[in-house]
Amino acid sequence: MMSNEIIEKYAEVLIWGLKTANKNLKPYDIILVRCDIEGAKLGEVVYRKLIERKFNVVFKFMQTPDMEKSFFTFADDKQISFIAPGEKEFYSKLNGNIYIHAPSSLTHLKGTDTKKQADFAKSRKFLRDIMNEREAKGLFGWTLCTYPTQELAKQAKLSLNDYTNQIIKACFLDEKDPVRKWDEVFKNISEIKKYLNSLPIDEIYVRSKSTDLKIKLGEKRRFLGGSGHNIPSFEIFTSPDARYTEGVYFANLETYRGGNYIKDIRLEFKEGKAVDIKASEGEEYLVKIMNTDEGAKRIGEFSLTDVRFSRIDKFMADILFDENHGGKYGNCHIAIGSSYKDTYSGDVRKLTKAMERKLGFNDSSIHWDLINTEDKIVTAKLKNGKTITIYENGMFKY
Repeated sequence: MMSNEIIEKYAEVLIWGLKTANKNLKPYDIILVRCDIEGAKLGEVVYRKLIERKFNVVFKFMQTPDMEKSFFTFADDKQISFIAPGEKEFYSKLNGNIYIHAPSSLTHLKGTDTKKQADFAKSRKFLRDIMNEREAKGLFGWTLCTYPTQELAKQAKLSLNDYTNQIIKACFLDEKDPVRKWDEVFKNISEIKKYLNSLPIDEIYVRSKSTDLKIKLGEKRRFLGGSGHNIPSFEIFTSPDARYTEGVYFANLETYRGGNYIKDIRLEFKEGKAVDIKASEGEEYLVKIMNTDEGAKRIGEFSLTDVRFSRIDKFMADILFDENHGGKYGNCHIAIGSSYKDTYSGDVRKLTKAMERKLGFNDSSIHWDLINTEDKIVTAKLKNGKTITIYENGMFKY
C-alpha cells in the first residue's frame, strides 16, 4: 500500500487540485470531503490539511457495498427519490468537494434494478445543477482521486503493488515536488488548449481501426483541460453539439458501471442519436442506461489525451484513470449523457436553459465516459472548408 510519505504528497496534490478548480477559495469556506472507507488513511490526511488551512470541513464516509446493495434492492419509489432535509441548502452554500474513490467492490450492484439506479440519479440531478451553477459563478470547485484497493487491482488483473505503483506514477507522487510537476503539465496542456481554441473548427473526424465518427463542434464552444478537477487529468475536452453526431464509435477499453462489466461497446449514431447499441458483454445493461432519458443516447463530451503527458499504460478498472490512459497511442473518449456547460465560450453565468438547447448542449442525468485506445487520426474541418490533422500517433499536432 501507499507509504505515509506518499499519502502526504497525494493529499497536497488533491488540495492543489481543489484550489486550481476554485481559485476563489478562502479561509472558512465549506469543503465537503467524501471518502470510501478503504480510503480512510488518505481521507484523514486530507481532513487535517484542510483544517490546518482554516477551511470548514464536512467529512462523510460513503455507503458500504452491502448498504448500497440493500438500498437498490429494497428501497421503494419514495425512498429512491428521498432528499434529506437541508441538502439543498447545504449544496447551495458549498465551496468545494473532494471525493476519494476507494471501492471494496465493483460488482455488488449486478442484478439490482437498473431503473432504480437511473431514477436515483434523476432525483439528485438538481443538486448537480446547483453545483454547476455555483461553479460558473466562481463559488465552487471539485476534485477527486482514486486510492488503491484489492478490488480495483483484482478487476484490473494487476497485483495490488502494481496497481498502487500505477497511481503513484500517474499522479507524479514519485516526484520530489508533485505539485510543481502538475503545474508544468498544466502549462503544456494550456498551450494546446490555446491552439485548439484559436481554430475555427466546424467538424471533427475520428478514424481508427474500429471507429469512424463525425462530430459537430457547435457554436460558442471551447476546449478545456488542466482544471484540477480530476487527479490525474491529462485530457483536453469539449462538449460538442449533440444534435449532429454521425457514424460509428467503438470503445475497446472495457468498463465497470453500476456493478456491471461492459466490454466492446459499439455505438452507431444518426442525426445525433445512438440508433444501434451493441456490446459483447453487458449489452442489456448498456441499453437500459442509454434509455434513462432523452439525452442518454447523445454525446455530452469529446476528449483526447496526449501520450506525452500520461504515464498510465495499464487498464485500471477505474474510469478516472482509464479516461486518461496514455499507453502507446493515447486515447480519445466520448461521454454519453450530460454536457459540460463550462465549455461554452461566452459568459457561462449568462447561459440559460433556452440558450443551452439552442446551442445543442446535451442534458441528461447520466454522464458515462467510453474509451478508445486504438491508434487513430483526428482531423478537423475548419469553417473555411480546409481540413487539418489535430491528433496523430497519440499526440496533438500544434
